[in-house]
Amino acid sequence: MVDLLLLAGVGAAVFVAAALAQAITGFGSALVAVPLLALVTEPIAAVVAATTVSLVLTSGAAWQERAYVDVPIARTLTLTGIVGMPAGLLLLAVVDESRLEAWIAAAMLVMVLLVASGLRIGARGTPFAGLVSGALLTSTGMNGPPLVMALVDREPRRYRATLQSVFAVQDVVAVAAFLVLGHFSPEAAVLTAGGVVGLPLGWRLGDVMVHRIPAERMRPVVIAGLVVAAVSMLVSALS
Repeated sequence: MVDLLLLAGVGAAVFVAAALAQAITGFGSALVAVPLLALVTEPIAAVVAATTVSLVLTSGAAWQERAYVDVPIARTLTLTGIVGMPAGLLLLAVVDESRLEAWIAAAMLVMVLLVASGLRIGARGTPFAGLVSGALLTSTGMNGPPLVMALVDREPRRYRATLQSVFAVQDVVAVAAFLVLGHFSPEAAVLTAGGVVGLPLGWRLGDVMVHRIPAERMRPVVIAGLVVAAVSMLVSALS
């Protein structure tokens, strides 16, 4: 019981940090949560917990912003994302724990650098972005960067609403797949419960910081921290 309470506390603390980072920078909490959770549990449990907590976060936001969703591109990104998910699920099934950890770290590093570069994906690349996001979601829990690069040129409110709606539907399908395939372990369930408790506090703290410290000043610090975390995780996995 003590161990489960400790694990729940870790989950809460991790998602305070994850929600704080998302509130400040606007990109995925999973980029923060997955590598931190992987320090205390197996990579699959980290991916499952991050995806499930993301579902809680994004579904509420998607419902609130539903009037501003760009439906055609949301449909494309969602459907192609679902098509790409089996590739990520296959990776979870066939890759051993150390190699999966290395893959998560390498994918995280590449995605953070792509987000930092400001790279954009045109209309022709939208289906590809959806496929990649789905595969990344079910193998790493981190599907945000390809979707951000596909949607970033839209008006801010449409961008946010469309992004959250795609996140929410992809998360529903991914969590259902994790349940069916037996990936939802007791550790993942406890981390998820702790994460749901930690989310509101992290978001509140991030919201306060955004109003006191300009986001353009905080963003480089957060990105640098994510790069350090990815490199450290990669070195650990390969050593």
